[in-house]
Amino acid sequence: MTENNTVETSESSSCCGSCGTSEASSDQATPAVREIFHVQGMTCGHCVTAVTTELSKVDGVKAVAVDLGTGQVTVDSDKQLPDADVSAAIDEAGYELTGRVAV
Repeated sequence: MTENNTVETSESSSCCGSCGTSEASSDQATPAVREIFHVQGMTCGHCVTAVTTELSKVDGVKAVAVDLGTGQVTVDSDKQLPDADVSAAIDEAGYELTGRVAV
């Protein structure tokens, strides 16, 4: 329980706040849009790399996280991504976009 409190504290506050770098980093790291897609056919680390690489090429994408167990791909971006762009990237990686997950 003490470990959880330590983690929460370090994530929610800066070291001293005098330099302002922690605040600026937090603001820049926050995506404008988080979308979750369901992708069929991913089974291994190579799949994760292929999907991540192709989605990262889509304009505005800042981060991609793949959950092999659920087939869900979380994408953080500057703006909502066009379905056609996401579908094309996943197709290029060799997999099938089967839908969006409600966030």
